Amino acid sequence: MPVYVHETSFRVRYAETDQMGIVHHTAYIVWFEEGRSDFLRAYNMPYSRMEREGIVLPVTECYARYVSPARYDEVVTVRTWIQEFKSRKIVFAYEVIGQDGRLCAEGYTAHICIDPEGRVQRFPKTLREAAQHPPHEVNQHERA
Repeated sequence: MPVYVHETSFRVRYAETDQMGIVHHTAYIVWFEEGRSDFLRAYNMPYSRMEREGIVLPVTECYARYVSPARYDEVVTVRTWIQEFKSRKIVFAYEVIGQDGRLCAEGYTAHICIDPEGRVQRFPKTLREAAQHPPHEVNQHERA
């Protein structure tokens, strides 16, 4: 069971759909990134901060399974959580939920931790430990 599931909701934009008003398959990968970025912000660790601290997370694997089409102007929710967290690798899992509660898509992205020169490195211990708690607990501790 994930420690924390973050939800990001937004309305499907016209540019993300095909001529029939159905979301194009490539949009889901962008939505995964949006969910992941919001997840990291909830932990007060946005990509901009990680990069300033010398942590770069390129995508090494991406998978999506399409279940039910999302459509133009529908509000969808991307649910994001950490599926796996190792010393040098992190896997985020995603579900895209339609406004009626149906599963539209699910998938994951795997990322390796590298430094700005492209060398594989371990995640900082503080980041690995923070992921063991919901973000509100982590952020309260940071403020203390």
